[in-house]
Amino acid sequence: MKSYSLWRFALATASRYALPACLTLVVSVSSALAQSPGWYKGNLHTHSFWSDGNDFPEMISDWYRTRGYSFLAISDHNVLQSGQRWMKQSAVESRGGKEVIPKYIRRFGESWVETRGEPGTESAEIRLKPLDEYRYLLEQSEKFILIPSEEISDKAEGKPVHMNATNVAEAVKPVGGATVREVMENNLRAVLEQEKKLGREIMVHLNHPNFHYGVTFEDLAAVMSEQFFEVYNGHPGVNHRGDKDHPSVERIWDLANHLRVNKLGGSLLLGIATDDSHEYHGKPGSRPGRGWVMVRSRYLTPEHLIRAMESGDFYASSGLSLQDVQWNKETSTLSVAIQSEPNVQYTTEFIVTSKDAELDQIGRVAKTFQDLQSSYTLAPGETIVRAVVTSSIAPADPVFDDQKQQAWTQPFTIPSAAKSQ
Repeated sequence: MKSYSLWRFALATASRYALPACLTLVVSVSSALAQSPGWYKGNLHTHSFWSDGNDFPEMISDWYRTRGYSFLAISDHNVLQSGQRWMKQSAVESRGGKEVIPKYIRRFGESWVETRGEPGTESAEIRLKPLDEYRYLLEQSEKFILIPSEEISDKAEGKPVHMNATNVAEAVKPVGGATVREVMENNLRAVLEQEKKLGREIMVHLNHPNFHYGVTFEDLAAVMSEQFFEVYNGHPGVNHRGDKDHPSVERIWDLANHLRVNKLGGSLLLGIATDDSHEYHGKPGSRPGRGWVMVRSRYLTPEHLIRAMESGDFYASSGLSLQDVQWNKETSTLSVAIQSEPNVQYTTEFIVTSKDAELDQIGRVAKTFQDLQSSYTLAPGETIVRAVVTSSIAPADPVFDDQKQQAWTQPFTIPSAAKSQ
């Protein structure tokens, strides 16, 4: 009570008297600490010349920064952007085109771009800058940050198992395993060991489960230590919609959560959208800007973003924006407000699963709205609800025919249905 009274007195006095420098500093810091949560846009899965992307990480980061993203994690395969790395200029041009180096020089200047060897010969090389060097050209407090990341690319039973580790400090070597589930568990354990050793917040999500149809909903349900997966990935080769023998990724989400929550008493699997970009020069392939997350956080730092996502305070998008998402635990009500654009219509579907749902009732559409604001309250017996909003227009860079812009809220469950939410 004393500290509160002193603080109130300081505020009242500030408008009447010149404050000492030390008290002015206290006011400034405390004001910053009172910052309200805001939405931050980011991509957690993309690639550069450090693995199989076709542009320099500075150019990629600048692309996202200038298009309104707040954070980016370049997640190259089994490597962190650290240390010395040189690449043959012929390989750079073969992958990115003849203009890739001139574009790089025009944007960052000849004094920034480092080369060695005889120009025009196989000895000519160009240096790939590490994250800790180039980030200072691009980051800006509360505007844009870069987060160190790695795509841990592993396999089991002849199937790919790829997992992104966000905010890692050291590269995580794929651990392997006899089964898909074992690979997931082993690599999660390796990341957790680094997290504990370094006292660092690290987030892991499973990538594109339908890539070569490598990860099933049963796998995702069984490995409950995995909290996140990609419900949308903008790469055209990841079988987002499934086929006659495999469920779509969104269907996998509902099936996995039914098993996790209603049958195993576990926690919910949360959904991320990414673009998984490799191609930055307009050619066919996995291009940037196709999928992202919107995270509600007080501060634009890796730790605060990760904590917000772990609490489910984010949504995934392939084009449209939500104004607000609220889950009322007391009434088991999910509410959604859409950030509308002129001449665009929106449809909000509330997807619901009951505790004892039959297969065809898992992830059923319980209610549909055409309004900009809508809500749904779980009925007796219903345990999980999420919402998907679909617009009447296509994304700026569609991945498949008839695609429309969408946004996915996280699923929510009643407190008694799972150990945690």
